[in-house]
Amino acid sequence: MQSAWLVLLVVGLYIAILAAISFVVRRSSRTSSSFASGGKVFPAVVIGFLMGSEFIGTTASVGTAQAAYESGISAAWNVVSLGVGFILFSLLLARKYRALGEITISGALASHYGSRVRIATSLVMICALLIVAVSVYASGGAILARLLEIDKSLAIALVGVLATAYVSVGGMRSVVYTNLLHAVVMLVGIVVLVVVAMNRVGGLGELTAKLPPGMFSLDGVGLSQIFAWMLAGVGATFATQYIVQAITTVGDSTKAQRAGFYSSLFLIAYGFLAAFIGVCAAVLFPRIESIQAMPALVVDLNPLLAGVVVAGLAGAMFGTIAALSIGASTLLFKDFYQPFFNPQADERKNVVFIRVAAGVAGLLPIVLALYATDVLAVTFLAKALRAALAVLVLLMFYAPRFGTRAGALWTIVIALVATIGWYLAGSPFGIDEAYVAVAVPLVVMTLSQLAKRKGSGTASAPAAAEKSAPVVR
Repeated sequence: MQSAWLVLLVVGLYIAILAAISFVVRRSSRTSSSFASGGKVFPAVVIGFLMGSEFIGTTASVGTAQAAYESGISAAWNVVSLGVGFILFSLLLARKYRALGEITISGALASHYGSRVRIATSLVMICALLIVAVSVYASGGAILARLLEIDKSLAIALVGVLATAYVSVGGMRSVVYTNLLHAVVMLVGIVVLVVVAMNRVGGLGELTAKLPPGMFSLDGVGLSQIFAWMLAGVGATFATQYIVQAITTVGDSTKAQRAGFYSSLFLIAYGFLAAFIGVCAAVLFPRIESIQAMPALVVDLNPLLAGVVVAGLAGAMFGTIAALSIGASTLLFKDFYQPFFNPQADERKNVVFIRVAAGVAGLLPIVLALYATDVLAVTFLAKALRAALAVLVLLMFYAPRFGTRAGALWTIVIALVATIGWYLAGSPFGIDEAYVAVAVPLVVMTLSQLAKRKGSGTASAPAAAEKSAPVVR
């Protein structure tokens, strides 16, 4: 009981620090614009850790350790793929997003494909963000409930309410600063677990001696799975609302590019550390459920160290939920409320709406996580659909004349239906739904391009015939 109280005390202190940060920066969110953007220019390293920490939820932490417990160190590709995505993002898109100046993914696509694509993209992205939030609440709440020895529903509600509160108070600036803190605490926590796990195993030599060589193979999970993770990871970094939102808060395009590289370093390191914990757990706890690979190590820690690690896991949840809430509320505000319900741009109404929207976006998934856990079955939608949007983003920037506006709209609709259908069919032929999500926009935009060329040729035929026909006098 004493140990549990000490862990709770450390986590409580961490939460108090988050509250203090939100209180201090609340003045920066008095307008709707500053609430959504932070109201200032941030250093590249800060935004880099912000973007990286947004992807390190409980799935990346506990889930990677679980996969490594079963398949070995190659499970790290689950997170490393995101790091690779950020490297490509820095090289291909960071400068272009920064130069475009749009703070929403829907606004970026609408600048080229039109207002109908804006609405379709926004609706799908909001749903995807909320679905991810449900997954984070349900999985993270279950883990924290065991570690803190509290009821699962209480753990889910506490995390949701606290994360929503500091986002609603401080806006984007509070998310920037608190997610930087989350990133530091997460790294400290994961390193503590790695050191403890290695000491308990008896060193690297003992670890390799007690496990089959395949556990240390970099392609142990299979090349097909690794490539599917790559597609999903790259898609997530190329076309996610809060990444677009964060990248516009740096000073210039060069810093935007640098921020992406910082994110990649953070994610690649974190992926291998989390996987290493799972591999060590396979030796230390050979008969537990794989989902308990990381928690099993935590419960045996010194209470003070356990408090730091639990704070890191809580931070992983807080960081992801904060990013999802600020992203969804910004989309609701920019694409629906402002143009349709407040065209006069009454700033007082704008501020009230975006704060309320952030609150609803953070609290609604709590209800779904408590009473509708089957929603977790469609968490694939978030990653796969973002991969489809990523193809449109690449076409917009690098092949702007390829395809049509109607093709872009149909891409979003068909990608949604096809990806869901493929998943429900059980991924026929062993083909992951991420492949379907990437294939749909390529096929649809190619067909629209062919139709456009055919239409142009038909339209120009009469003119050509008229030009070549003899003149009758």
